Amino acid sequence: MPSAAPLARPTWRFLFAHPAHFIALGAGAGLARVAPGTAGTLWAWVAWLALEPVVPHPAWGLLLAVATLIGWWACTVTAQHLGVADSGHIVWDEVVAFWLVLWLIAPAGFWAQLAAFALFRLFDAVKVGPMAWADQTFKGFGPRGGFGILLDDFAAALCTLLVIALWRF
Repeated sequence: MPSAAPLARPTWRFLFAHPAHFIALGAGAGLARVAPGTAGTLWAWVAWLALEPVVPHPAWGLLLAVATLIGWWACTVTAQHLGVADSGHIVWDEVVAFWLVLWLIAPAGFWAQLAAFALFRLFDAVKVGPMAWADQTFKGFGPRGGFGILLDDFAAALCTLLVIALWRF
C-alpha cells in the first residue's frame, strides 16, 4: 500500500528512516535535485572502480544476484513509502544494472566505460522498446512493482551490451 500522500522529493531524514530507503536511494545519490538517475549511475561507476580491484571477477555474479534480490525488496518498500510507483529518486536499479554492464565488458578502460555509461543513460532515459514494455507492464506497488523498477534498467543494460557487442564485432 502506498503512503497516504506521495512524497514529492525524498529528504535526508527519509533516507535514514529505513534501511530499504538507504539502499533504494543509492546511499543518497537518489537525493540529487537534478538527474538522480544519472547521479545513481555515477555512484555505481565510482563504487565499481573501488570494488573491482578487490572483488574477484567471478564473484561479481553472486554480488549482482544478491544486490538484485535486496534491491527488489528495497525498491518495493521505498516506492510504497514514497507513494510513487517508480520514483526517479529510486536509483538502486541503475546501480545494479550498470554494475552488470561494467562486469560484462570488463576488462575495459576509461573510454569504453564512459561509452557504456552514455549508452546506458540514453537507453534508461529514452524508454523505448524493451525498456518501455518493462516500465509499463510492471508499474505499480508491491513486489510486482518493485520488480518492474529493476526490470526496465536491466533492459537498458541489455540494450547497452548489445550495442557494445555489435561495436566490438
